[in-house]
Amino acid sequence: MAIRWGSYKVKGIHDELIRAAGRPRPAARALCQYLSALKDEEIAEYKAAADLAIRVMGITFRVYTEAEGSIDRAWPFDIIPRVIARDEWVRIEAGLRQRVRALNLFIDDVYHGQRALKDGIVPAELIADSKNFRPQCVGVDPPRGVWAHICGSDLVRDSDGTVYVLEDNLRVPSGVSYMLENRAVMKRVFPELFQSHSILPVDDYPSQLYDMLASLSPRPGPRPEVVVLTPGVYNSAYFEHSYLAQQMGAELVEGGDLVVDSDDCVYMRTVAGLARVDVIYRRIDDLFLDSEVFNADSLLGVPGLMRAWKAGKVALANAPGAGVADDKVIYSYVPDLIRYYLAEEPLLPNVPTYRCVNRDERDYVIGNMEKLVVKPANESGGYGMLIGPQSTTKERERFARLIRRDARNYIAQPHLSLSTTPTLVANHVEPRHVDLRPFILSGQETYVTTGGLTRVALRKGSSVVNSSQGGGSKDTWIVDTEA
Repeated sequence: MAIRWGSYKVKGIHDELIRAAGRPRPAARALCQYLSALKDEEIAEYKAAADLAIRVMGITFRVYTEAEGSIDRAWPFDIIPRVIARDEWVRIEAGLRQRVRALNLFIDDVYHGQRALKDGIVPAELIADSKNFRPQCVGVDPPRGVWAHICGSDLVRDSDGTVYVLEDNLRVPSGVSYMLENRAVMKRVFPELFQSHSILPVDDYPSQLYDMLASLSPRPGPRPEVVVLTPGVYNSAYFEHSYLAQQMGAELVEGGDLVVDSDDCVYMRTVAGLARVDVIYRRIDDLFLDSEVFNADSLLGVPGLMRAWKAGKVALANAPGAGVADDKVIYSYVPDLIRYYLAEEPLLPNVPTYRCVNRDERDYVIGNMEKLVVKPANESGGYGMLIGPQSTTKERERFARLIRRDARNYIAQPHLSLSTTPTLVANHVEPRHVDLRPFILSGQETYVTTGGLTRVALRKGSSVVNSSQGGGSKDTWIVDTEA
């Protein structure tokens, strides 16, 4: 037998499937029994079937290298799913809903009365110095006061089993298409597991996304015109843009396909003439959205788009300016914002965070970088950060200089022992570190995916899960153990 749980070592780190001494967690017991009955050749066949499905379905991601430019690669996928019990997920889901409510209230406050700044909950200078604060959005009232319609909050679990929010992605969060495709691949390869296990579905996300977007339409009607605005085929997330447009039955457009007319409405160029657009799911950063307002050289967006949005003639998701809360320094204040706006205690804790903008905390970070993770405030994809325990003296000295030069741009956190989950290596399993990105939709109603995108660090000992840096992914099962 290829998989022997008795020899699977978790070494004091919380494992998502296996407890100490090789005993499966209750929600994963049936899956572990199934896997332990497989022979080497059966495991190889399942792995080959998954690889073939990924190629046939065209599931790719784009990476950029100096030597090769942009290249498409097959999506790295591990066939052993991550399993979370439904009763635990209910608590996580409640925490995500609470968090997004507070974040939307904060963003709306920033662009209106700024009560939280005046009351000292968040220092006003952090917003004044924010790279993502958009003065052009002050006074704008998006539908229902929602700015971050699609949020991807990254969750991690420490060695003691505590689930933390690592960061919130509020600008143009990506990855949900891979969550959906991971499930489609697993259903192709292991149909019998979905018959014998009570696994909550994720397939309804495209319809939930469309319903949320449609609820933002400025015009009444049963079927508003929703489009997905993409930078084009060379964008790293283009697979997702096209996938979601197809799944929603929406048009996939580039900036040149849209025009803002003298009536401040947005129209799409079609073979039959101009067709009015009601809602734009934009996958373009703020600064490239409208050359009249932001980057005058941008050819990616639509001239006049901000004018149409401010006039209430078109809805934009996510709203421009939502990124003011997509900042790792602002992230550190979210528990305080939950208490301030909602008068509730946070259901999901933050990872303890040092703000380098504060002198005492900055001095501590510079003096203890060998045991911390140092992150810039607005980078993503695992870029620009220092993992202290794996760093060299030269790297730590360079980061000390960066922090002293621009303290506002850096935070630091303890180096967590991220939870692991069994991952296929050749014909056996080894523990690999994982995180989780659920997606929360906010419109007329709030919807949280049942699970999310589990990203896995495929390199032994690594905690970097991003696909562009050697990471992969798994299907995420929320299992109803009462069924």
